[in-house]
Amino acid sequence: MSELLLDIKDLEVIYKTDEETVRAVNKISLSLNRQETLGIVGETGAGKTTAALSIMRLLPERTGHIIGGTVGFDSSNLLTMTKADMLAVRGERIAMIFQDPMTSLNPVIPVGKQIAEALHLHNSKNRTKNEIDLRVDEMLELVGIPAKRKKEYPHQFSGGMKQRVVIAIALACDPELLIADEPTTALDVTIQAQVLAMMAELKEKLGTSMVLITHDLGVVAETCDKVAIMYAGEIIESGTATDIFEAEVHHPYTSGLFGSIPDLDVEEARLRPIDGLMPDPTNLPHGCKFHPRCPRCMEICKTEAPALYHGGTHQIHCHLFGGGEGGAV
Repeated sequence: MSELLLDIKDLEVIYKTDEETVRAVNKISLSLNRQETLGIVGETGAGKTTAALSIMRLLPERTGHIIGGTVGFDSSNLLTMTKADMLAVRGERIAMIFQDPMTSLNPVIPVGKQIAEALHLHNSKNRTKNEIDLRVDEMLELVGIPAKRKKEYPHQFSGGMKQRVVIAIALACDPELLIADEPTTALDVTIQAQVLAMMAELKEKLGTSMVLITHDLGVVAETCDKVAIMYAGEIIESGTATDIFEAEVHHPYTSGLFGSIPDLDVEEARLRPIDGLMPDPTNLPHGCKFHPRCPRCMEICKTEAPALYHGGTHQIHCHLFGGGEGGAV
């Protein structure tokens, strides 16, 4: 069994309408080994969710188009699979937790039936009806919900409990890869911590690999083995968690993200927000996409896309580091 599970190369995605073309993901490359967690971090509009939906092949049919790249999953390219083959993969081998549990659950179906539906649809283990019922009870108990509540409806659960149900549905078929798209965004801080701790525990118990999409560097520091910083549809910095949180040098955007984190140890510490806004994806800047907001912008940044500079596993796309392709960080 190959250690490499997910291998994305030069993925390029656009949203196209009659009026305009949105360049949402611009030739990103990512990899993930079995039983690892990869955190994808960036502002709203960076392309994180689009990248996740591309892996799942769930882009809007009329407007979303993958125009380049490959998505390797356990030696297969997901982008060349037939719809039937992809249906067999989606939900059973790759599962996704969407942003808002309030809209992820059907309000008129009991939560137990919603978990059972996934098991009926992907019944590769040929479970009987009784075995599926027992699996539903097991999954609810696994995420901290008493099995006796399986006949209740989503409106009878709190936000945190709904998210637990969504996680139970995603994990019911023992997927090899779990994609969690900002799974705690709609929850209060206390419940966020509980849900994240539960996800980390389940990941260890089940041996599942995970892609965690978030804008919260604190969450990434607690849960991820690898980190990719995304901006304007591009991966501008990546590496191990140690590279991102302990290295002395960073892409100016990453430095800006760290500067936006409150420091409770410093009295009267002020937040240092990143000036400006994300660029218009229908009219991206030339050169480095971050240069209109970059405090260290040089003339070359405005005209030439930065090459990749790296130091071991730590990679940065920025003109500030090195003097040519492959320069040291």
